[in-house]
Amino acid sequence: MEKRRKGVHSRRKRSPHRAKVKRLKRNPYTEDERLFSRQISEPELAEVREPPAVERLAEPLPETLQDPWRVFRIMGEFVDGFDTLARVHKAVAIFGSARTSSSDPDYQAATQTCRLLAEAGFAIMTGAGPGIMEAANKGARLGGGLSIGLNIELPFEQAVNRYVDLSLTFRYFFVRKTMFVRYSEGFVIFPGGYGTMDELFEALTLIQTGKVHNFPLVIYDTHYYAPLVRWLRSRALEEGKLSSPDLDIISMANTPEAAAKIIIDAYEARNGQGSAVGGVG
Repeated sequence: MEKRRKGVHSRRKRSPHRAKVKRLKRNPYTEDERLFSRQISEPELAEVREPPAVERLAEPLPETLQDPWRVFRIMGEFVDGFDTLARVHKAVAIFGSARTSSSDPDYQAATQTCRLLAEAGFAIMTGAGPGIMEAANKGARLGGGLSIGLNIELPFEQAVNRYVDLSLTFRYFFVRKTMFVRYSEGFVIFPGGYGTMDELFEALTLIQTGKVHNFPLVIYDTHYYAPLVRWLRSRALEEGKLSSPDLDIISMANTPEAAAKIIIDAYEARNGQGSAVGGVG
């Protein structure tokens, strides 16, 4: 009996699932948390090299002196992302709430929009999670297109949805964001929360400042985004924080067909065919 117990204990100890849980407990911080926090100490970085002797610093050396060693991690993520996605011919990034259920009309709309885009030859890129992301990757599969998921390392271990064909997992949000912009021909923004708004306004800023050109940005569901657009017009525009051309960056759509057409027309215009469609409506 004693031997049996020992054997059971040994098998449990070797379980990969239990090992994963233990790793998470020992290291509960994401790479972004480590990068931006001045309080989290990282013994694994401290062991790499002794801090340089700097006579003019009387106080103990700050954790930020470990930052140069993070460059190698960051560089590795960029290289991995560029190497994997460089062969993607054309793609569209889809954003929206991870909390959207499969019975929600927005879920169905995202699936249909991405099916149409996939049938037109576009790969579909999402954050790889549930909700709108899952719907978009599902639409890519239904349309016979490449379904890409750019996952992010989080403390609660967001799982890659089952409709993803090509998956990458990033430690740093800013590296992941670069991949979305670098390898997309446009964005479609479905209803969502903070993360969705973050992607929306980052894309708007890049277009406004001329960092990306001929890049269609489609907001889906006029009803959901109407208060935001009204605020941009009534406050930001009227008070001179924005100019009229800044609002022309945004395109609105209320049907999958309209959203897909804006992306397809913009791509054709960029490549010398057709004419782009734009403007807040």
